[in-house]
Amino acid sequence: MQIGVVSDTHDNRDVITAAVDLFEGEVDAVIHCGDIVAPFSVTPFDSDFDFYAVRGNNDGEWALQDAVRNFGAYLGEMGELSLGGKRVAIYHGTSSPVVTALVECGNYDYVFHGHTHTRAHEEADGTVRINPGGISTNGETTEPPAGVILDTETGEVEFHDLR
Repeated sequence: MQIGVVSDTHDNRDVITAAVDLFEGEVDAVIHCGDIVAPFSVTPFDSDFDFYAVRGNNDGEWALQDAVRNFGAYLGEMGELSLGGKRVAIYHGTSSPVVTALVECGNYDYVFHGHTHTRAHEEADGTVRINPGGISTNGETTEPPAGVILDTETGEVEFHDLR
């Protein structure tokens, strides 16, 4: 199974369009790790893949939940899924100790999160942690936001710049 992962798009239409273009026809499911921000920013993800999203700390518009639910699954603050035979935890990442606990608990093959706007791909005791990064919201120079494609059969993880 091919899974797309993105986070912290913060209403940036160019990044959202690039992510959808990357994922369309390539992945079976897309997971957004939060900070979509407004309902208009999630509707482009209504495409030919399954869509799952968790709430980010900047997702203050409650109408966002309904917008996601029109075509996908809104998982609230944290979600657990089984995709491609793999156990997946999804959390925005607001609390680093929670991210660490999800990785260290041994219940998941993958932990997807965002929040830090810094890319990460590391394995610890059989759990792979992935953070696709995000757009800079405070003028900091960071890596470009990424769309991640995970192949659950091979474990291959590819980061694709969205800018």
